[in-house]
Amino acid sequence: MTLNLALTPGEPSGVGPDLVIQLVQQKQQQQLIAFADPDMLAARATMLGLPLNLVEVQDDFVSSIPGELAFVTSKVAMPVEPGVLNQANAPYVLNCLDAAIASCQEGLCQAMVTGPVQKSIINDAGIKFSGHTEYLAEKTKSDTVVMMLATEELRVALATTHLPLREVPDAISVELLMSVIDVLYQDLQNKFGIKDPTILVSGLNPHAGEGGHLGHEEINVIAPVIRHCREAGRNIVGPLPADTLFTQKHLMGADAVLVMYHDQGLPVLKYQGFGRAANITLGLPIIRTSVDHGTALDIAGTGSADIGSLHAAIKVAVQMASAQI
Repeated sequence: MTLNLALTPGEPSGVGPDLVIQLVQQKQQQQLIAFADPDMLAARATMLGLPLNLVEVQDDFVSSIPGELAFVTSKVAMPVEPGVLNQANAPYVLNCLDAAIASCQEGLCQAMVTGPVQKSIINDAGIKFSGHTEYLAEKTKSDTVVMMLATEELRVALATTHLPLREVPDAISVELLMSVIDVLYQDLQNKFGIKDPTILVSGLNPHAGEGGHLGHEEINVIAPVIRHCREAGRNIVGPLPADTLFTQKHLMGADAVLVMYHDQGLPVLKYQGFGRAANITLGLPIIRTSVDHGTALDIAGTGSADIGSLHAAIKVAVQMASAQI
């Protein structure tokens, strides 16, 4: 079965448009539909020296051939210069996201794959925005969403996402961890087809608190949640010290790792597989994956962007959507 995948290139002055244009030079097994400004895409394709045949989506979707891309139109407010951010185009980025979300909610697309956005310029434009994960949660009215990055060898999920480090301990609560583990466990089952997932959980503090000598979050919050989950029949292991958690001894047989904050687990995953990892939002009523990197303004429009992570994001989106058919 051919799936319809909604693509949002993200920040128009970044590498997102480059990646989409480079991607469709190859024959695709799925129908890719860009939610973007076609004039902007055409101009970038010319800059890259690549052919691009844009076909507007009407009632029926079209089959992709190399160099062809279906699109749902949205217009930038100001002309786009690669590498140069423009606050005026911040609403355009969110408009593209909104349209792609709606296409998935209405069943026109089976998943959405997002390119990188520039959080700073959206906030500079007066729009509060902390990231795709939080934005999708708000737009789909999802109570708990979980950010997970994955390569073919490793999945790392986050208990907290884009928080200043000094706010993390206060955010780690029994209620939060129970909700995050519920979402992670159920989506590993329902969207990845893993019947009985094994999840490793890190501590928050060095050495997982060293028995209370380096912090009490493990004793008061994390360990009780893990005990409750195990009593309910779930294979949840921890809290484990983060400095030794990512070793073969622990990872062998594990289906996912849950860490307490962004930079506790993602540096390990990106060292292991940067450029071929997918960013996945769990807990949504729709499927959303993304690239594992930022806007790379310095190479936008040069043709040197690597499409490996976009390939990975599409592969995972197809895997997740196929598991639900």
